[in-house]
Amino acid sequence: MNGRTTNMARELSKKEFKSIFWRSFTLLGSFNYERMEGLGFLYAVLPSLKRIYANDPEGLKEAMHRHLEAFNMTVAPSPFVMGLTVAMEEQAKEDPSMDKTTINALKVSLMGPLSGIGDTFFWGIFRVLACSLGASFALQGNIMGPLVLLLIFNIPNFLTRYYGLKIGYNQGAGFLENLQSSGKMDLFTYCAGIVGIASVGCLTASWIGISSPLQFDIAGNTIVLQEYLDQLCPQLLSLSAVLIILKLLKNKVSTLKITIGVIVIAFVLGVFGIIA
Repeated sequence: MNGRTTNMARELSKKEFKSIFWRSFTLLGSFNYERMEGLGFLYAVLPSLKRIYANDPEGLKEAMHRHLEAFNMTVAPSPFVMGLTVAMEEQAKEDPSMDKTTINALKVSLMGPLSGIGDTFFWGIFRVLACSLGASFALQGNIMGPLVLLLIFNIPNFLTRYYGLKIGYNQGAGFLENLQSSGKMDLFTYCAGIVGIASVGCLTASWIGISSPLQFDIAGNTIVLQEYLDQLCPQLLSLSAVLIILKLLKNKVSTLKITIGVIVIAFVLGVFGIIA
């Protein structure tokens, strides 16, 4: 499964490569709760399957059924799995003794690790940074706001898809095995998690901005509550609100209930001048 012959690597033409690359963007186009992204995955690799099994209608039928199985992962790194799948299908066609169930087994084994990395980077880092910077421009009335958002999020997305497909096809399973055995996968995920948490912390401090206008006169001196809170911890009220909401989410409280609760509490505290 790790070996790839040189002639195999040359079989994926530019036209076929581009076809899989662009079709990968439709992965969520037919999402359903039975097979999730299965149909989109089959649609993406179908041009390669038709080439591999051009003279084998039964083999093509079996391959199509194989890739209609349930598949679900973050969409950006999914072309890596597509490239790897095409490489394994080529090997299965060349070696009839190969156990074809290993193709889907490998797909399933990759869904968790690659989704963990993809979610951390694309939903935890790139999306947060893109939305933050885009909103900053938009609040200033700058037309670059939406453009900045789209560029920051989509440039890494396109590059990950393109090189993921190339690496997955040309290097096959050996690439992932080397990454796992060397410990780089764990280090990569750990560092990504740190960056993601830091980004969320920056977003909390920059955008939530809960403050209290309460002040008291004590012995002729005016005590401003917010000044003392800032001395304890800048944006303490914002941080507290985020941690409370996070605790509620961990306790399986529905997002709808939390949203309604936040609106009601914010309205009441705002009317009484406790927060601003």
